[in-house]
Amino acid sequence: MPDGLWIRCEGCKSLVYKKKVEEKFFVCPECNFHFRISAAERIKIMLDADSFDEYWKEMSPVDPLNFKDRISYKDRVASEKKKTGLNEAATAGKGTIEGKEVMIVVTDPSFIMGSMGSVVGEKVTRAAEMALEQKLPIIIASGSGGGARMHEGAFSLMQMAKTSFILSRLHQAGLLFVSILTDPTLGGVMASYASQADIIVGEPGALVGFAGPRVIRETIKKTLPKGFQTTEFMLEHGFIDMIVERGKIKHELSKILEYCDANHSS
Repeated sequence: MPDGLWIRCEGCKSLVYKKKVEEKFFVCPECNFHFRISAAERIKIMLDADSFDEYWKEMSPVDPLNFKDRISYKDRVASEKKKTGLNEAATAGKGTIEGKEVMIVVTDPSFIMGSMGSVVGEKVTRAAEMALEQKLPIIIASGSGGGARMHEGAFSLMQMAKTSFILSRLHQAGLLFVSILTDPTLGGVMASYASQADIIVGEPGALVGFAGPRVIRETIKKTLPKGFQTTEFMLEHGFIDMIVERGKIKHELSKILEYCDANHSS
């Protein structure tokens, strides 16, 4: 059997035909498990074809603390750039959803787990500022298992306040902000911009919360109930507004944009 034709689903553990998974927007055809995808793939799924105009692509992290754990932060960033082809975890720009213009930011969990350093916070802030200037809605899709990036210390933590402030200005101006929580969305990202939207949408089965299950288990020496930090649990307890499968996200976003625009106009 040729390599790469089949992949193992992390949800049901079945071997599934890779092409079928890709045709379903990287969703398991057997159990509906949503595989993690790149920022580029997510943008392709959510926006109209060839409508995305990326901004600030060349922005790249610096090493203000000369940080080092197993390797230096500079070496880690260089390694991540080579592995992913990205300069940072966040991709930002403008595009259209069924003809409706939006600002969009997507974080990629493959780049230092999508954690928020200075560049991620700056891209979110600039995108929100541009949305404010051009009176556009903004959509931010988060996939951050790293939260605030420890390698940048207080510079990273400051991004929580910075992004929260600009999004509060959007709210005051009556502009729509939709947050999409994908697997995983944790830490400083969840504690700042990801949870402050007018409408919060979750992908099925995504892990969301502040501290992850492993951190909680090691801290309080207890195992949380099954499904405690899933989007389904969050919906049941009123923390998010809706769960949308990946294949339907573009149309659902279009309906949200249309509804909010009609109400704003009236």
